[in-house]
Amino acid sequence: MLDKNLKSWIEVKPNSDFSIHNIPFGIYSDKDVKHHVCTALGEYIVDLFELANAGLLAVEKTVLEKVVLNDFIELGKAITKGVRVRVMDLLKEGNTELKDNPSVKAKAIKLQKDVRMLMPVRVGDYTDFYSSIDHATNIGTMIRDPKNALMPNWKHLPVAYHGRASSICVSGHSFYRPKGQQKPPDAEQPVYGPTKALDIELEMAFVIGKSTQMGESVSTSSADDYIFGMLLFNDWSARDIQTWEYVPLGPFLAKNFASTVSPWIVTLEALEPFRAKGYEQEPKLLPYLEYYGERNLDIKLDVFLKPEAGEENKICSSNYKYMYWTMEQQLAHHTVNGCNINVGDMMASGTISGPDPSEYGSMMELTWRGTKPITLKDGSERKYVNDKDSIIIRGYCEKEGLRIGFGECTAQVLPAV
Repeated sequence: MLDKNLKSWIEVKPNSDFSIHNIPFGIYSDKDVKHHVCTALGEYIVDLFELANAGLLAVEKTVLEKVVLNDFIELGKAITKGVRVRVMDLLKEGNTELKDNPSVKAKAIKLQKDVRMLMPVRVGDYTDFYSSIDHATNIGTMIRDPKNALMPNWKHLPVAYHGRASSICVSGHSFYRPKGQQKPPDAEQPVYGPTKALDIELEMAFVIGKSTQMGESVSTSSADDYIFGMLLFNDWSARDIQTWEYVPLGPFLAKNFASTVSPWIVTLEALEPFRAKGYEQEPKLLPYLEYYGERNLDIKLDVFLKPEAGEENKICSSNYKYMYWTMEQQLAHHTVNGCNINVGDMMASGTISGPDPSEYGSMMELTWRGTKPITLKDGSERKYVNDKDSIIIRGYCEKEGLRIGFGECTAQVLPAV
């Protein structure tokens, strides 16, 4: 439960993503530090290696100076949850262990604007689901018809494909507009060139926190033991390339050129107070997909498009609670055949769309396949993402005046080369 009386001796603005109730984990670098595990509080990062080095944190120091969080996560939830609670205790109002230790404080507490956040985990495998019923219905309506919008299997299992882990990049990167084959509707033969329909997909992803062996499966009731936390995810997509290539095996070049993630992993423990009721799932599911209780999450999500040298334009506001399939169901289905999972694996939600047009999580939906362009503040229009545009995703939970957020997930598109 959220303790509304819990406050920090470090000033934190009420609208900050990083209240003392959050304590996410990430990896930072600066002029003095190659890479250390850190957390965020307000406008600051807190270096966990320096806390351990000063004897304030009882965890193996070598794990806290790795380039990714994988070894830290692999310590197990009994330890990582303890680290989070201890850091919270060191930062809370009334605790002077760190506050009155100027030498450690100078090394451990730094402004976020003065450091560079790195990719939080080494992603061995990445799976992308297709779990929003509003998104699936919209896409199916566009490419088939409203009566057959959902494929026959869609309400029976969480549909997914295996994506490319090597091109997942941390927020703040840029990438070149992808090129590939496309077949315009009026053309007899495919053509090759830069995509003319570069799209975004508003997603979230969960990070695996516990490995399994081949042959093992994870139940919906035990899935949370295997999920370390969540982050923001943008599954960049080239729609014209996708339309031509996806039959019969699904996306390939249309998806594997870039994905963007936020640098902070917000733990499942921090998100627990924001659980929400899920969909009534009909028809009846097979037993391995059944679950009990409120397993969705109320996470508010906003997407902004920013032209080069222009202003941010909000193009979408959605919510993770619109997911038809929960994380627990996704993981149970992923492993039901004995597929092994490893610490650091990433499972993306699929595009998160809501029932209202303002809640559609992709440009393809927002502009209805380019037929209803979005007008920006500067008067320009967008059917899809232009060169030099930046896309920024922000997300947060809020309850009883307390806020837990994810920071930003941002990337810029460069012209094709």
